[in-house]
Amino acid sequence: MRINGHGHILPEPHQIPQFMKDKRLFWIDKNKKFMRQGSWSRPILSPNYFVKDKIQWMNQHSIDHGVMLCLSQLYCNGWKKQDSIDAVSFQNNNFNSLIQNDYPKKFTCGFVVQPLYIDHSLKEIERCVNKLGLKLLCLPTHFLNKKGEWLSIAEQDADPIFELANKHNLSIQIHPYDGDKMIALKNQYWRFHLVWMMAQCADTQHVFTSRNIPNKYPNIRTSFAHGGMLGIANYGRRVQGFNARSDLFKDMHSPTKSLDQKNVYFDTLVHDPHTLNLLKQRVGAGQIIMGLDDPYPLGEIDGVGSSYPGKVLDQALEMGILSEKEVAEIWCKDVLSWLGKKKEEIL
Repeated sequence: MRINGHGHILPEPHQIPQFMKDKRLFWIDKNKKFMRQGSWSRPILSPNYFVKDKIQWMNQHSIDHGVMLCLSQLYCNGWKKQDSIDAVSFQNNNFNSLIQNDYPKKFTCGFVVQPLYIDHSLKEIERCVNKLGLKLLCLPTHFLNKKGEWLSIAEQDADPIFELANKHNLSIQIHPYDGDKMIALKNQYWRFHLVWMMAQCADTQHVFTSRNIPNKYPNIRTSFAHGGMLGIANYGRRVQGFNARSDLFKDMHSPTKSLDQKNVYFDTLVHDPHTLNLLKQRVGAGQIIMGLDDPYPLGEIDGVGSSYPGKVLDQALEMGILSEKEVAEIWCKDVLSWLGKKKEEIL
């Protein structure tokens, strides 16, 4: 069985609430050529952004089940409270849960909350778990607080979210976005997608492990998008910094303890078998899950150079980095372990 642990689906243009279009918060052109948000736009380069085409694409590539995350554009950072509440409700109630209910053997869908509005976030978690049957919580690496400061999702302000997720034994996926709003650099060279998104993951992984969240909340199972990439490569520097300036890490945990956390996972979206090898050496093959990030052009998809779904695992197998058993488990067993599901539940 082949399970993709990191994918995305867009709503059809007519599904998007009118208030989001009127306020230019998010919408999709009627001809489905562009998704838009304010003055920002992104071309829709593949039909498998949409559910029926997604299923056809999955069947074409022998992908039996897909984990569909929230829309990164709708983490709602910096949005007014009611706009955020309404957009979150649309995603969870009128889109994600409908897809999971309509295609339970094909999709596991996540739900999203906005950490700034913590009281609503906690109510929304209870609603999604108890009424909608959603058990995968999608969180941004960072969010904007009331003071206009960017905080990691792993900082103390968001602890109530992790406490409630721990109570409900939820899976969590931490994904970067909004880097262009956090860093005062000119938006060119696609730098925020190619570099700063990876730095966002590294920053939150640093805070996440320093604050010992995996052990503080042992019932949650957390996956970092894009292989945690820079966070894994930066391990040695973190250890050096912890030892050199222990005064800055009072009551914090050493990065050396971050390599043996069985409830922390990383997806395969690193595009390079040598980077995947480093990930395996750091955390073990059992903590790696398949992640394609389809249908985005930075995902492991067909139609972009020589890329295709599963390419990096095939390369790792050919180079002797992974065994056939490890590849098979990354495609299935490890994803199920992160989700807290049995194969029979999605067959």
